[in-house]
Amino acid sequence: MKIRTLGRHAREGVKNLGRNGWMSFASISAVTITLLILGVFLILAMNVNYFAQSVEKQVEIRVFLDVLATQTEADQVEANIKAIPEVSTVTFVPKDEGLKQFKESLGDKAYLFEGLEEDNPLPDAFVVKTEDPQQTASVAAKIKQFEHVNSLNYGEGTVEKLFAWTGAVRNVGIIFIVGLGFTAMFLIANTIKLTIVARRREIEIMKLVGATNWFIRWPFFVEGLLMGLAGALIPTIMLTVGYYYLLDAIHSSFEASQLFNLLPIYPLMWQVSLALLAIGAFIGIWGSLVSVRRFLRV
Repeated sequence: MKIRTLGRHAREGVKNLGRNGWMSFASISAVTITLLILGVFLILAMNVNYFAQSVEKQVEIRVFLDVLATQTEADQVEANIKAIPEVSTVTFVPKDEGLKQFKESLGDKAYLFEGLEEDNPLPDAFVVKTEDPQQTASVAAKIKQFEHVNSLNYGEGTVEKLFAWTGAVRNVGIIFIVGLGFTAMFLIANTIKLTIVARRREIEIMKLVGATNWFIRWPFFVEGLLMGLAGALIPTIMLTVGYYYLLDAIHSSFEASQLFNLLPIYPLMWQVSLALLAIGAFIGIWGSLVSVRRFLRV
């Protein structure tokens, strides 16, 4: 296709937006409202997933050695743990440090355990984290078999419920986003279809005077692309500004910042913006081309 012809199609596509002002406005409004709703739930789903990941990353295995275990035996246990492929990090916690952490966890009642430093009853321990938090239970089962390991704790029972909850949250989020995405596609495509149905005589006349199918399609292609991008750009700006002020409000309040740990605006809004613009452009083009096709059979 010649550059001049392509330029003609682009100009016609832009002019069509103005010629059919109210129908174009209706289509862009449908794209804007639908993608705004989709964007809100997309941001919500990504933050829920981020929260679930943050909770899962806090899962760890605390391995307690025999009280009488020597340093050589502790080193052997550490080497055995590091040899497990699923293990990410292993941190040695000597019993003095363990007692200090235990007293800090008691807060105001720490004084009840004053004087135990000289005759510390706690054993040395290791804090183990896995590459994938879902592997915690299987790794714990392996460590439990090692010699000189007295006991271990990883929140057995609670951890499994946690993973079941986070998995359910992710699955529900994905299903909801996909369902809302398909709903947006058909809603927007049908709205764009109405703008083209109103111009079916124009298409039929062009076809009768000898215009090729693609000569007719190209202006509608450009028009659909512009409507999709315009409809996606508005919610993108609204969501970016709204999320910026939401983060600012949360960070300005200490209580809220401790309660809500949200994703930073970058790269979250870049990802959401690109997704909305891509969806808007695709739906605009797809809706226009599919709707024009039925009127090309003259």
